[in-house]
Amino acid sequence: MAKILVVEDEPAIADLILMNLKLVGHTGFHAAGGNEVMGNIEIYKPDLIILDIMLPGKDGFTLMKEIEPLGIPVIFLSAKNELNDKIMGLKLGADDYMVKPFAAVELLTRIETVLKRYKTAGNNVIVIGNLEVDLDARTVLLDGSPAELTIKEFMLLEILIRNKNIALSREKLLELVWGYDYMGETRTVDVHIQRLRKKLDLDSKIKTVYKMGYRLEVPR
Repeated sequence: MAKILVVEDEPAIADLILMNLKLVGHTGFHAAGGNEVMGNIEIYKPDLIILDIMLPGKDGFTLMKEIEPLGIPVIFLSAKNELNDKIMGLKLGADDYMVKPFAAVELLTRIETVLKRYKTAGNNVIVIGNLEVDLDARTVLLDGSPAELTIKEFMLLEILIRNKNIALSREKLLELVWGYDYMGETRTVDVHIQRLRKKLDLDSKIKTVYKMGYRLEVPR
């Protein structure tokens, strides 16, 4: 998976991000101030940077001007929610801009999207017991034999894999797989989860989280 530098001066937010990165298999490093960043880049050689704007020392916009020539993808994560700030961040070369407060699952999804674009996410063939999933080729093997999934079933499986060991609500799964404007019910998620469990022998791994949703449990 990827090496990710988290530039964030709020310890609670930094810890939350680092914990979630670890849960999905990434390696996270932390810089609490702007003056540490370039040195940390040299030491850790990150695949991606999550960058706050309001920092002690150099601010995020100043840092972006120094990072951009290095070709490292950047996601701004800031409490600055004005349109002008977002435009400035993207014009400076950032790949994405998220506003605090944020949902960890959305940040992880955006990270994977950016990493996939840069093809730095590492080996995208995931093995879970007797199941082998190639996220790039979008193929699934069960006990070495191809398993046929619909587009939505594969998308749901991919979201569960990319957020393994994290509980996802039905509403969030509905949003990520079917889109913001989908008019159906969360029952749709339950039906597709049951199909994945049956088709891929995942009864013991896709856990139901009471009154919330589902979690794909994978040994760490």
